[in-house]
Amino acid sequence: MIIFLRRLTFLLFLLPAAACQAQDDKYVEGVHYELLPQVVRTANANKIEVNELFSYHCGHCYSFQSQVHAWRDALPDDVDFQRTHVVWNSGMEVYARAYYSALTLDVFEPLHTAIFEAIHLRKKAIRSEDDVGQLFLAEGVDAERFKRTFNSFGVTSMLNQGKARASAYRSKGTPEMVVNGKYRISMRMNGGGAGMLDVANFLIAKERQQKPTS
Repeated sequence: MIIFLRRLTFLLFLLPAAACQAQDDKYVEGVHYELLPQVVRTANANKIEVNELFSYHCGHCYSFQSQVHAWRDALPDDVDFQRTHVVWNSGMEVYARAYYSALTLDVFEPLHTAIFEAIHLRKKAIRSEDDVGQLFLAEGVDAERFKRTFNSFGVTSMLNQGKARASAYRSKGTPEMVVNGKYRISMRMNGGGAGMLDVANFLIAKERQQKPTS
């Protein structure tokens, strides 16, 4: 009887540890996310960054927007949401310039949706500066102001920084998400956008636990 009670006490002691291990193993490196070989610098070292890699030309990115916007709006204050428009070839630079121009001109919210819908809903060919300019003009942006911004040194710098960041992330497709410059998550590994966001939540919590307490 004494031996039985000792074994029971030992098993009860192990249960909390086993529960924690089960939580830790809910999502597994190499299965649900990939650990980057080198940590990529984030925009704000005081927060946990989530960076969405996307392209306006990507149909999956367009479908993902309603999910990711609702998720982003519910993020706690210690999480910093960022985006990077990937540039796989020279033809994609026009989309990246459109994205960074919208940020610079402070018209991101209407233009982000307008560009996606023009390409995927209305099936418009957006291939040039003039094509993009028509979308900005429709949102009330002065044509000359758009042109200066689209071709500005600042937008070119953001585009080049985005290229370098996507390369450092070892991005293989879109949409993808990178958590705190350490972990890359893809739809392919998680069966879609909802799965990708679940893994992002898991990794945010993981990073939060590892942050030093002040």
